[in-house]
Amino acid sequence: MSSVKLPRDAPHKKRARYHSSVIDANSLNPGDEFTDLPECYVIFITENDVLGYNEPIYHIDRTIQERNVQFDDGSHIIYVSGSMKTNDTALGKLIKDLYCTDADEINYKELSDRVRQFKETEEGVNDMCDILDEMRNEAVEKDRIENAKKMINDGSLSLEKIAEFSGLSIEKVRELAGNKSA
Repeated sequence: MSSVKLPRDAPHKKRARYHSSVIDANSLNPGDEFTDLPECYVIFITENDVLGYNEPIYHIDRTIQERNVQFDDGSHIIYVSGSMKTNDTALGKLIKDLYCTDADEINYKELSDRVRQFKETEEGVNDMCDILDEMRNEAVEKDRIENAKKMINDGSLSLEKIAEFSGLSIEKVRELAGNKSA
């Protein structure tokens, strides 16, 4: 094993761990056996080579360090560097395709067909509009919550006024105020 190490505080490492745990936590119902936990892949396609070893793809699996063998618990993290756009490998072609805006320039037919569907059919355009609206609404809600938290922390406004100014329900503001004291 190499002695080169990433900075301990590299945020993407904890982010990958978090997403993997969320997937696992939502994969079982109460009473299910742990053996029912499915294989889990968290794949990050990043703009740059975040691990810095100049590789197009990194497979991260747990190992038993004392034996240098894979633990094989079904949890996998994969980083794909978006900076590795080439036509000489299947992965390089896929990364290049992900940056294409013209379906005619995409190497893989399945991806080209889906891009055409979302960009060139009425149903696809409507689906994309719905997705973008949902993303915008989530961002607006997040901003409202952050602003309400700031007003709660300031302490100069009543919860009713905070609800009025933030656009959140009084119940949501009360919930946020309750979390402050917890």
